[in-house]
Amino acid sequence: MIGHLNQTLAAWSPAQLGLAGDVLEVVRAPHPVLALEGAVVDPLDPVMLALAADLVATMRVSPGCVGLAAPQVGVAAQMFALDVTGHPKTRTCHGVFVLCNAVVDESSRREKAREGCMSVPDLTGDVKRATRVTVSGVLPGTTEVVTLSTDAFEARALQHEIDHCNGALFLDRVAGAHAVYPRKVYL
Repeated sequence: MIGHLNQTLAAWSPAQLGLAGDVLEVVRAPHPVLALEGAVVDPLDPVMLALAADLVATMRVSPGCVGLAAPQVGVAAQMFALDVTGHPKTRTCHGVFVLCNAVVDESSRREKAREGCMSVPDLTGDVKRATRVTVSGVLPGTTEVVTLSTDAFEARALQHEIDHCNGALFLDRVAGAHAVYPRKVYL
């Protein structure tokens, strides 16, 4: 069922981290951390709680940003923040959340769509991704595994951030140079 989620996720908010979070610098390709597989994290580790707050704070001040993974702020760890609220391509939305050690449990047929990335600011590319996914992970500050099923833009964003945690950029998923474009700047 699309939109189904664990009650723990429904009740979670970044305020539960108890930290405001710092805005961090986003690293850009070809920074080596972006090609590393992130380490599995302890969601109760105070350092990881601070990183979760930093990811949310950095995502919130970055125009157009709907997700930010730990490698993008220079930390090779399996953690990302996501919030597709208000994005025009969003159908299902779980609000703002941070996931640790997330994996895609189920995925549907794939569809091609354009993606961009703060770590590759000058380019976009056509990437095939599942249009529906079920993802599980752990919320920072908890030990319970949460599962969420989603579709459309939120599904694409989740897969993009999980790729970051595994050392892959959207450029690694394009069909070739013909599927990469200069980013359009809207003033």
